[in-house]
Amino acid sequence: MKIASIVGVRPQFVKASVVSRELRKKHKEILIHTGQHYDYEMNQVFFEELGIPEPDYYLGVGSGSHGFQTGEMLKKIEEILISEKPELVLTYGDTNSTLAGALAASKIGIKSAHVESGLRSFDRSMPEEINRILTDHCSDILFCPTQNAVDNLKREGITENVFLTGDVMVDSLLYNKEIAENKSQILKNLNLNSKEYLVATIHRASNTDNKENLTNIVDAFSELNENIVFPVHPRTEKLLKNYGLYDSLNSFVTLIEPLGFFDFIKLMNHAKMILTDSGGVQKEAYILQVPCVTLRNNTEWVETIEDGWNVLVGCNKNNIVKMVEEFNYLANTYRNQYGNGNASTEIASIIEKISLEV
Repeated sequence: MKIASIVGVRPQFVKASVVSRELRKKHKEILIHTGQHYDYEMNQVFFEELGIPEPDYYLGVGSGSHGFQTGEMLKKIEEILISEKPELVLTYGDTNSTLAGALAASKIGIKSAHVESGLRSFDRSMPEEINRILTDHCSDILFCPTQNAVDNLKREGITENVFLTGDVMVDSLLYNKEIAENKSQILKNLNLNSKEYLVATIHRASNTDNKENLTNIVDAFSELNENIVFPVHPRTEKLLKNYGLYDSLNSFVTLIEPLGFFDFIKLMNHAKMILTDSGGVQKEAYILQVPCVTLRNNTEWVETIEDGWNVLVGCNKNNIVKMVEEFNYLANTYRNQYGNGNASTEIASIIEKISLEV
């Protein structure tokens, strides 16, 4: 079977690295990179570290409004699919790249499969939530990481070709964690001791594009008597400077450039706690069993809340400070709700079965 895989951002590179390894044992894969992430730190370094094959197509869409990005991707992906004629299009997650790939396939009658189907935050003000819903409803095969995801699809009337596979991020973390421990020098380079610092990541538009919200987060960081390491997303850095917050933040937080995968795994794995508005980082923290304080009012990764490893605080300064100081995670359960690290093998096996039936 010829499979066209669509990627465009850091989490998709990580997930595709393990799935592609399995797919290429029996299938021909065409890798299409939309260029949604294009800085070296957010893009090429992941291909180099994870051994992902060079993309067959690089669309170079870059930044822009959601409508512009999705439209440009849709147009360019469609051209490639018409030329390559794959039997299946594979998409990951909840980005504009995901939606564009699924839409392009459905418009020209090519079957599509969605890795990470069924996630819902139930907040339609989030562009990612719209992308998830639309992608699931126009995909032919749905690979769900959790039973909650399966149940969400069922409530929306989607029950055919729904597969509970576990989460491919578990595969990637289990495969790469030991490599990261041996290879990364990030703790030495930053003069950090294990479990004596917090990691922060902020990139979601609801926080970065709102000066009041971002100010509250910065003010909370300033009140915490903690060593905070903050790999700054390029767009977040720009807005911090626009709001006049960057210099003050720099005085009590260790600001660093975005990290490669190995460095970031090691930094998270040895953190005392993680502060984030990223869905993927919430899940990675859970898998690594590091407590997480999420700077959002909702999450698509409800399992992290259920098991007590994650807490939602929004962007309220007092709530952030209170939860960092009082969050008691020592008695929390860990039910391994995202699988045992064989999701990519399961996905490849299902695709193989489908290819035999076609």
